[in-house]
Amino acid sequence: MPQRRTLVASAIVVLLLALLPLSGSRYAVDLATEVLIYALFALSLNVVIGFTGNISFGHAAYFAIGGYACAILLTTYDWPLAVSLPAAVVLAGLVAAAVGYFCVRLTQIYFAMLTLAFAMLVWGVAFKWKEVTGGDDGFTGIKLPAMLAHHVGYFYFTLAVVAAGVAALWVICHSAFGLTLVAVRENAVRAGFIGVDTRRMRWAAFTVAGTFGGLAGALFGMYHRGMYIENAFWTESANVLIMVLLGGIYSFVGPIFGAAALHLLQTFTNQYTPYWPTVLGLILLVIVLVLPDGLIGLAARFKAHRGARRGRT
Repeated sequence: MPQRRTLVASAIVVLLLALLPLSGSRYAVDLATEVLIYALFALSLNVVIGFTGNISFGHAAYFAIGGYACAILLTTYDWPLAVSLPAAVVLAGLVAAAVGYFCVRLTQIYFAMLTLAFAMLVWGVAFKWKEVTGGDDGFTGIKLPAMLAHHVGYFYFTLAVVAAGVAALWVICHSAFGLTLVAVRENAVRAGFIGVDTRRMRWAAFTVAGTFGGLAGALFGMYHRGMYIENAFWTESANVLIMVLLGGIYSFVGPIFGAAALHLLQTFTNQYTPYWPTVLGLILLVIVLVLPDGLIGLAARFKAHRGARRGRT
């Protein structure tokens, strides 16, 4: 029954989003496109954080690899989108597999710092390889098929790709593989005793996260018609990490709400004040002191409180 309710709720959300262009507001369509991309990005990171219990400070590396690879294949080599997008995603996944092979040998803060080190290596390549990536000028003027050149067409394309990506992640995280990851997260020693190769499972999760992070990066680059070295910098990793924490790391849908809330708040805050970093600092304080389980945890506490009040009456 919970799965049926989830499917119905998901179908309703997708339908409502599909009707959004009928409002005639380009601003709403553009904002929804960005939220969808960041929601997929946050969900991909949560495979590492929420399901294996490891904190990654370098997830932006695969976001940037997917974005740059797709942009270069589309623009420099004139590859069709049907080939460029899958190739970029596969490349991001392969790099994640290579990096993850070394990272999963460590745990806790050492794992986090090693992911950051590899991410800064990717940033350095993007910065120095100017003839390919554009360096600090960015890679701009990405070519898109005519059907995606209009903002409404690209919105529907993003909605379809993100919906497919979210569905794929749902299946992965709620399969036997996902449940095994949770067992590794809760007690890696016991999981190892019953025959689980914990290192290999964490490596597989790292690869899955990097693959879907690359997909989000490819969508981001095509939407903005450009990729920039800031997309590979550690601040981008911190941004998506905060999205996951804000939504709730032990919930599948939590990162979606966290991505939407943080991106919308940043957009609206920047319209009225230049002090977004201050607001972001306050958000971090609230997460640490008041909402350790994120927005999903807050909703669960509110629901439990209402249930207790009804029980007393």
